[in-house]
Amino acid sequence: MASLRLFVISFLLIGALCAAQQSAAPTPMNATTEAGLKKDIPALMEKAGVPGLSIAVIRGGKTAWMETFGVRNAETKMPVANDTMFNVGSLSKPVFAYGVLKLVDAGKLTLDEPLAPYLPKEMTASDPRFNQITARIVLSHRTGFPNWPGDGQPLVIHFTPGERFSYSGAGMVFLQKAVEKITGKPLNDYMQEAVFVPLGMKHSSYVWNPAFENTVAIGHDIGGLPVDLFKADQANAAASFLTTAEDYAIFLDAVLQKKGLKPATLRDMEAPQIAVDPECSNCVEGTPSGKLSTTIFWGLGFGIEKTAEGESLWHWGDNGVFKAFFVVRPATKSGVVYMTNSENGLSIARQILAETLGGEQPAFDWLKYDNYDAPGLLFTRAVLQKGAATALEEFSPALATGAISEGTVNQAGYALMRTKKIGDAILVFRKNVELHPSSWNVYDSLGEAYLNNGDKELAVQNYRKSVELKPTNENGLAALKKLGAE
Repeated sequence: MASLRLFVISFLLIGALCAAQQSAAPTPMNATTEAGLKKDIPALMEKAGVPGLSIAVIRGGKTAWMETFGVRNAETKMPVANDTMFNVGSLSKPVFAYGVLKLVDAGKLTLDEPLAPYLPKEMTASDPRFNQITARIVLSHRTGFPNWPGDGQPLVIHFTPGERFSYSGAGMVFLQKAVEKITGKPLNDYMQEAVFVPLGMKHSSYVWNPAFENTVAIGHDIGGLPVDLFKADQANAAASFLTTAEDYAIFLDAVLQKKGLKPATLRDMEAPQIAVDPECSNCVEGTPSGKLSTTIFWGLGFGIEKTAEGESLWHWGDNGVFKAFFVVRPATKSGVVYMTNSENGLSIARQILAETLGGEQPAFDWLKYDNYDAPGLLFTRAVLQKGAATALEEFSPALATGAISEGTVNQAGYALMRTKKIGDAILVFRKNVELHPSSWNVYDSLGEAYLNNGDKELAVQNYRKSVELKPTNENGLAALKKLGAE
C-alpha cells in the first residue's frame, strides 16, 4: 500500500508540474494568431483613439512577429513603419540599468558603493543620507526621492534610503550623473558604445538628432490631437529614450538569451530586491500601508511579477502623449513590447497582452490605468469631444457613484486646459470639488484654472482652501506667494 500511495503522489506531482508548464507556455505565433492580431489591434486602436502603434512579439528569445499599425501623425497621415521611433518614457530605465550593469561587470562600479563621491558636493552636502544611496538602491527605487522634484526645487530625501519602494525618475538621473563621471562621457555616447552598437540597436537614442525628423512619431492627447514633440538635447536616463519596437525587442532578446552581462549579474538584475506597496507607486508622502505585495517586486531596473505562469520582467512607459509596455518571461524566453503615440496607449494593454502572451498581469491593477471601455476614459474623451457640460450630464451617475475617480476627473480638466478650453476646465474642476470636498488637490487644480482665466480672487480662495487641507502643499504656497496672498 505504501508503494501504491507513493505512485499516486508521484503521479499527481507530475500531473501538477505538467499543468504548470502548460499554463506557462506562451501563446504560439502562427498564421492564425497573426491574422487575429492584425484584425484585433486596429479595432482596439479605433475604440481607444490610438493613432499609431508598433509591436514586437518574442518567442524562444528571438523576435517572432513584428507589425506596425496606424499613423505617426494624425494630421499628416504618414503611416507608422518599422523604423518609426517612439518616445517610450520610462522604458528608458531598463535599458539604462543594463548599461549600468555593464560598468559593474567591467569593474568600474560596484552595486553597493555610495554614489555621492561621484556627484557635485553641493548636491549631496545637505543631507548625510545621500551617502547611503548606491546603484542597487537607485535601480530598485529605494532612494527616498520623489519621482521628480518640482521645477527649480532641490532633490530631497523623504525616508531612509533602502527602507522601502517609491518609484523615482530623479533617482535614475542621480545615477546617470555618476555614470557620466565614471565613464567621462555623456550618457548617450556611453550607451551607444556599450549597449546600442554591440546589440545592433540602430534606431535608438537618448537625445534628439535632426535625422529623426522624418521617422519619429508625434504624440497625441486623449482627444486625438497632435502635441508638439519634445526634443531632448540632453539625455535623461529615466525618460528621454527614442527607439523602435524592433530595437527594443533586440534588447529584450539579449536579456532573455543572457547576452552581454555575466551570469551572476543577470541573476542579480532579475532577483526581487523589494516588494512594492500595493496601494501606491510614488510613496514618499503619507504613511505606508504596512502591507507588501506578494506578486509585484522590483529588481535592478525591472519590475517583477510572480504569478501562476511563473516570473515575468516588465515595465511601462508614460510620457503623457506616449505610452509603452513590455513583459517578458525568462523561463519560456517569450514576451511582447508595444509602443504608441497616444495618451490612451495603455488602455488597450490588457487585451494585447492576453492575445500575445496570456496569463495574469497584476501590474495593470497596481498601475491603475483605465481600460479603453472604462467610464473614466469614456468620460474624458466625451469632455474633449462634446464639451464639459454635456459630458458632466451624460456621466452624472458614474461620477456620483465614484466609478470615475477623482484623479481621472482632474486629468480631464487638465486636458481641457491644454487645449485652451479654460471655461470647460473650470466646470470639470468645480464638479470635482463638489464630489471630493475634503481633497486638497481638487482645490489646487481649480485655483490654477481660475488663475489661467484671470480670476485672481477665486484663484486665491481655492489655493487657500488647498493649503488649509494640506499645509505642506508647495504648489499652493508658491501660487499664493506669487499672487501676494500669503
